[in-house]
Amino acid sequence: MTTINFDDVRLDDSERQPCEVWTRVMGYLRPVSEFNKGKKSEFYSRVCFCESKAVKMDSYDIAAE
Repeated sequence: MTTINFDDVRLDDSERQPCEVWTRVMGYLRPVSEFNKGKKSEFYSRVCFCESKAVKMDSYDIAAE
């Protein structure tokens, strides 16, 4: 088995390939590259939601109804 040290891997700009990012907007998927200036700004200012940080379920008593 061969082990690769990823710290030693370097790519020139000519070897790189652009990555197309898609996101869901208004109920359907669209590539971010097709957004207008305002929508791109909104997309890049988004913060990922982490449910485990938002609510600690152990600290609440939830009664079954």
